[in-house]
Amino acid sequence: MDKNTKIIIRVLGGLVLVFIILILAAAFLGSGTMGSGNVALGDTVAIIPVYGQIAYGTSDSSSYTNPDDINSLIQEANNDISVSAIVLDVNSPGGTPVASEEIMQAIKNSKKPVVAWISDTGTSGAYLASSASDKIVASPSSWVGSIGVILQLTDLSDMYRQMGVNKYALKAGQYKDMGADYRNITPDEQKMLQGMVNEEYDYFISIISQNRNLTKEYVKSIAEGKIYTGRQALKLKLVDSLGGKNQAIQEAADMAGIGDSYQVITMSPPTTFEKILSGITSQLGYYIGREMGNSNGNSSSAASYL
Repeated sequence: MDKNTKIIIRVLGGLVLVFIILILAAAFLGSGTMGSGNVALGDTVAIIPVYGQIAYGTSDSSSYTNPDDINSLIQEANNDISVSAIVLDVNSPGGTPVASEEIMQAIKNSKKPVVAWISDTGTSGAYLASSASDKIVASPSSWVGSIGVILQLTDLSDMYRQMGVNKYALKAGQYKDMGADYRNITPDEQKMLQGMVNEEYDYFISIISQNRNLTKEYVKSIAEGKIYTGRQALKLKLVDSLGGKNQAIQEAADMAGIGDSYQVITMSPPTTFEKILSGITSQLGYYIGREMGNSNGNSSSAASYL
């Protein structure tokens, strides 16, 4: 076999491999995200699940929601001419401020109607994101609200002493070890951190008042980190109506003007395997208060809407 023949065989083999991978990618990425079957133009309501804690950098797990995934799905629904409205299926206790705000912004950027349906839980950061929807439908027995900010710290100094552990740090900068678990915070540090929490709380209230068209004073009067049932939340104007998923879908369809003649698809983030497969094809073309630490005391990370 001469050299040219070997080159031709290798090229053909590579093309076949690329073709097979592209077919697999189409099967997994296409059917996995947008569902199967043919849909008529504009007669579809897309459901996007928002389950578990909202945070960046999370693993592929049903216990977490990555805002990048939700943003991508909302954009995809907006670009799909068969989709007329979006329903966010919310069951989340909240998450970090930035991640929650990113989902909120993605909802605001949607050119198609968005209805948030709160099933079991839609509190803190999850409620913050939901508040940007055109309507919020809540199950009567759902948990809604918990508008507040928490910063948890852990002071393990007594435990270290009992264990005979002398933990310390060399630092440059007076506050560099603020929140370290080997000492309690000073009154000055406590005042500083409380000021940051208060500022974030005020910002949280401002966002809710704007999104729900309520006065800031009114939102502050019902906030205080309180959790309400769906029935209570309706009376307090935190949600627009009570009902299950079907009602939320119907309200989204009504807002889009497609009445009762609609289809429903569920859009889910790609799995780890799908992300890996997508990366391979790209390479072939061109090559309620848990974020700051554990329990009360002093080990810091970031404030959270939980």
